[in-house]
Amino acid sequence: MPDIIHLLPDSVANQIAAGEVIQRPASLIKELVENAIDAGATRIQVIVTDAGKSCVQVIDNGKGMTETDARLSFERHATSKITKADDLFALTTMGFRGEALASIAAVAQVELRTRTPDNELGVCLQIEGSKVILQEPIVCPVGANFLIKNLFFNIPARRKFLKSNHTELSNIVAEFERIALAHPDLSFALSTPDNVLLDLPSGNFRQRIVNIFGRKMDKYLMPVHVETELVEIIGFVGNPESSKKKGAQQFFFANGRYMRHPYFAKAIQSAYERLIPDGEQVPFFLQILINPCRIDVNIHPTKTEIKFEDEQPIWQILRAAVRETLGRFNAIPTIDFDVEDRPDIPVFQDGDVNIAPPSIEIDENYNPFANSQPAAPKESSLFPPASGSTSSYSPRKSAKGWEGAFENAFDTQDSLTSSTVFSSDFAEAEETPATEATLYEHLPENKQGSWINAGTQYIQYKGRYIIAPSEEGLLMVDQHRAHVRILFEDYLTRVREAEPQSQGILFPQILEVSASQQAILEGILPELEAIGFELSYLGGNSFSILRVPSGLDGLDPVVLLNGMLDDATQKGSEVHEELVHTMALSLARKAAIPVGQEMSNEEMRDLIDRLFRHETPTFTPDGKRVFQLLPLATLLKPFE
Repeated sequence: MPDIIHLLPDSVANQIAAGEVIQRPASLIKELVENAIDAGATRIQVIVTDAGKSCVQVIDNGKGMTETDARLSFERHATSKITKADDLFALTTMGFRGEALASIAAVAQVELRTRTPDNELGVCLQIEGSKVILQEPIVCPVGANFLIKNLFFNIPARRKFLKSNHTELSNIVAEFERIALAHPDLSFALSTPDNVLLDLPSGNFRQRIVNIFGRKMDKYLMPVHVETELVEIIGFVGNPESSKKKGAQQFFFANGRYMRHPYFAKAIQSAYERLIPDGEQVPFFLQILINPCRIDVNIHPTKTEIKFEDEQPIWQILRAAVRETLGRFNAIPTIDFDVEDRPDIPVFQDGDVNIAPPSIEIDENYNPFANSQPAAPKESSLFPPASGSTSSYSPRKSAKGWEGAFENAFDTQDSLTSSTVFSSDFAEAEETPATEATLYEHLPENKQGSWINAGTQYIQYKGRYIIAPSEEGLLMVDQHRAHVRILFEDYLTRVREAEPQSQGILFPQILEVSASQQAILEGILPELEAIGFELSYLGGNSFSILRVPSGLDGLDPVVLLNGMLDDATQKGSEVHEELVHTMALSLARKAAIPVGQEMSNEEMRDLIDRLFRHETPTFTPDGKRVFQLLPLATLLKPFE
């Protein structure tokens, strides 16, 4: 049998490695910018064309490379960062594996121009598919200039899986923001041939945050600083007012490297316990400075996951530091014991005034029940008195003293009986607890709501809830939410089929977005205009909202657009469908039965029947509970 195992050519091996390191244009930019930082650059400029698919150019003013180093840098595992295995646990650089340039050269057309301060001439290298096409001396400035063209030109399958231009550009901006936040002392610029997306001068950490995310972020920031023998934590957290359900800007950096760390994020979240609503998050920008030997960066191809040797102590330190900041800036509710502004309370002193003891007259014959009688129970259409039942309320004669004041005061026979309303509903109920699952078991066969008896009398409680006795217990339905659930599907169909209508805003509102959101917004502007929005670019990261789709009365267009941009950033959801959903829900809320409106028994029955014909009756489209079943066993337990 012939031998079948053989070594892969370097070009093929590099393409395989590139699948881990270079996944999209954003990861390409990450590797090149981090190399520029390691080269000592103070100014880094990135220019992207066609969202990085056609061309990416990275220019830096670092120390550059000699001709030999430039040629060797494109070989696999060629690096200047480490020399032995122990160096992996003492890393002070962004890169160390020597895989990035080899991976890039394997899947793109690369041109490098670089020169060191010691040489008058630089070198130009052109590499395509891991093959050197050109190497010649040239005149160029000190530093490095990488030009990457046609990413994945030789792997059509990989290129086909790239996202739309505005999605890829958004990923590029997000990656660029992370690196820029980690190094506020450096100057960064990101642009396209038509627009400057970010131009960030060097400064301090707070200035960098504000330059990226806008002035509105500045008012929410609270500084955090704690230094221990184990770790130093510096940065900023948002006050409780900055919390939001989605899209909160959250960044961890370990020794100048961006990282994702859900465990540490929970420490931040727990520090805000009972200060923000459940499910909401606050922004934070925190740098963790720690001895490199106590962390392991080499556990993920993109180096965004870092393993800490002392995770639990750091978790406690992190939480305590944030709690201390919240207390220092009065973000935690406290009781004010300051008495400076408190009104003076006069203090009694002996000799000031002679106060005589009060004179009290007691009438021993007084009886508070002498001229009143308990009100007789009123008959109700929902709870009529049972046949044969009588009321024994009668006026009482006055009595001397209190000894007999309450004798027989409530000697009444219960005039209310449940037999009329609940006679059959509870007759054969099981003693086992009922759940929503048991309720739904009946629904497929009882689409018309027949699981509630036809003659049932419904109760409307506080003008909001409908209480219906069933075989499983008591069903409590929110009438407004139930009607919203019913109407939503109808309005969703109408909005999808209707021609978009827009209405002008008397006073145009200003929408401020981050650079990554701006990239998405510019990509979807035609789609927004097609459904009724009209926006005008004001420069920087600001847009003026001139017109909004009809049917959004009462909704803040700034909040609406920010929510859609957050969804598009995080989940890649279609903006058009998101807006259609929002409009249909808004119309359903306006048309639904309002809280406080009285309903007849037939109206309540019809509402419940229509609700349970729906496939998903439990929650409204925005996730609010519509009804709750109170099991019979739970109701009867106090009487056992």
